[in-house]
Amino acid sequence: MSVALEFALTAEDLWAMAPLLVVTGFALFVLILDLFLRPEPERKGPLVWASLVGVGAALVANAVAPAPSGTWVQGMLRVDLVSKFLNTVFLLGAGLAVLLSAGYVERQGIARGEYYCLLLFSTVGAMLMGMSADLVLLFLGLETLSIPLYILATFFKRRPASQEAGLKYFLLGAFSSALFLYGIALVYGATGTTQLAEVGARLPEALGRAPGLVYAGLGLLIVGLGFKAAAVPFHTWAPDVYEGAPTSVTAFMAVAAKAAAFAAFLRVLLGAGTGTGAVPSASASASAWLSELATAWAPLIALLAVLTMVLGNVVAVVQLNLKRLLAYSSIAHAGYLLIALVAMGAGTPATAADATAALLFYLLVYTLMTLGAFGAVVVAEGEGRSENPSLSDLAGLGARHPWLAGMLALFLVSLAGLPPTAGFFAKFYVFKAAIESGPLGLALAIVGVLTSVISVYYYLRVAYYAVVARPAADADADASTERPFYASGTVWVGLGVAALLVLALGLYPTWVVESLVQGLSAATAAWALP
Repeated sequence: MSVALEFALTAEDLWAMAPLLVVTGFALFVLILDLFLRPEPERKGPLVWASLVGVGAALVANAVAPAPSGTWVQGMLRVDLVSKFLNTVFLLGAGLAVLLSAGYVERQGIARGEYYCLLLFSTVGAMLMGMSADLVLLFLGLETLSIPLYILATFFKRRPASQEAGLKYFLLGAFSSALFLYGIALVYGATGTTQLAEVGARLPEALGRAPGLVYAGLGLLIVGLGFKAAAVPFHTWAPDVYEGAPTSVTAFMAVAAKAAAFAAFLRVLLGAGTGTGAVPSASASASAWLSELATAWAPLIALLAVLTMVLGNVVAVVQLNLKRLLAYSSIAHAGYLLIALVAMGAGTPATAADATAALLFYLLVYTLMTLGAFGAVVVAEGEGRSENPSLSDLAGLGARHPWLAGMLALFLVSLAGLPPTAGFFAKFYVFKAAIESGPLGLALAIVGVLTSVISVYYYLRVAYYAVVARPAADADADASTERPFYASGTVWVGLGVAALLVLALGLYPTWVVESLVQGLSAATAAWALP
């Protein structure tokens, strides 16, 4: 028996896919362009500019593509306010990562077309996850994001630490992908579909017929995405991989994987319906079932949030290695983002819109300040030095390069959540939405504030070393020799853009947040526009 499958793309489908197609096209173009350039690393400049042009063109396509809100490509791809904002975050992160990487990969001798090609393809995977309206496409996006990151982590081919990092990331990533795929299979077995809107519509019947299958499938999906978000207890890969991978790769990995994971959380936990308006056509009985499902997963996410915030911040206090410290910082921030997810599921439709806006704003701010912090570390690494800079390596930075030390301090203050930076308002909006969502959110907000106080210590300690501390003159024979610092023009542009946006979003956060809240509130569903 043969089955004929008809598949045809309409003009609207192509417009909906425009940002994805642009980035994919430029990723292939960069790979081909590299064949016509000389092999010396200093001759690879055109690859940087081609990548930046591709990111810029995709940003324009994302902003002006006329495809209306809804699902396209036979219900696989969703275009709405959330997907457009997430695409902006992913593309902005990719553009900054390219700017911060340019001088570093040239100095380290790893400037090749494959580097920028893999970075762009990983961005495509993140965008697919944010636009997915189907679990199968979500899995394909997850793998498109992850496989390039596995390769990029091993880009130092002759350094055992880099090879070890890539191998750990690959093995644990493959295991988590298998769990995620098995979760999709269980959800499909319970509902008979993988399209998120249909899953939401069929959940009441599935919960009545096979509740164990639904809860097991949802649990496995949370485990798979928890790995990508580096949430405790699925965080063990992050410190070792961040430490062993090239620093420019670590910077991109820290923002791309986490932002994509939370984009997928939005689609899975909320796009399929949780009793807060995600399925407008659901009956009152169905809404009750969906509310029960939200009640089931919200405490689980809350537990992960508490563990993630506490462990990430407490362990970061004792770290002297900068990359491991920022790794545990990244873990801690995953906990704050999880608070927003709980607020979405535990609150009313109105508070869910506020929580969704808070989560999206936090992802934007996290991308800027984390890339900025890692970018400053990239500049501070001297040629031929270890890929594991410590706090003492920053001593004297303020005296030799005050602008660099100042920008690093700004990013650290923002990561700590101190005013008037964007990081303060990112946490403020998340905690506000959590408090308004109910008792569970209030408890999480209290834990979040307490752990944020802990984080102030280790962030300001790094800032102290960068701005105030001086190297000991008698530490070793080379103490009197100034450590070399390397920064190309593109790196300074990337750091400058990130610093300006962190300040601007700290001074005028309502421009973004209120626009998001208004757009989400006006939609029939905050995360699944009809």
